[in-house]
Amino acid sequence: MSSIATVTSKGQVTLPAPVRRALSISAGDKLLFTVTDGRMVVEKSRDFLALAGSIPVPEDRRGATWADVLETARRERGQA
Repeated sequence: MSSIATVTSKGQVTLPAPVRRALSISAGDKLLFTVTDGRMVVEKSRDFLALAGSIPVPEDRRGATWADVLETARRERGQA
């Protein structure tokens, strides 16, 4: 599918309805823009909470509180 949109003087673009429907984009959704080799790819950004469980957590760090995670990271990077 291809669609054309016009960039306004403010740099804004209205996503064509067929694109919004194809990607299930609605008001308030976040979009990710990636530029590589003179091309731009726009994709619907995944919800941060939807990423839960997508990265393996080492056995010794499972169940840690966020405060513990931050403290450990700072200590390991010498910022504590």
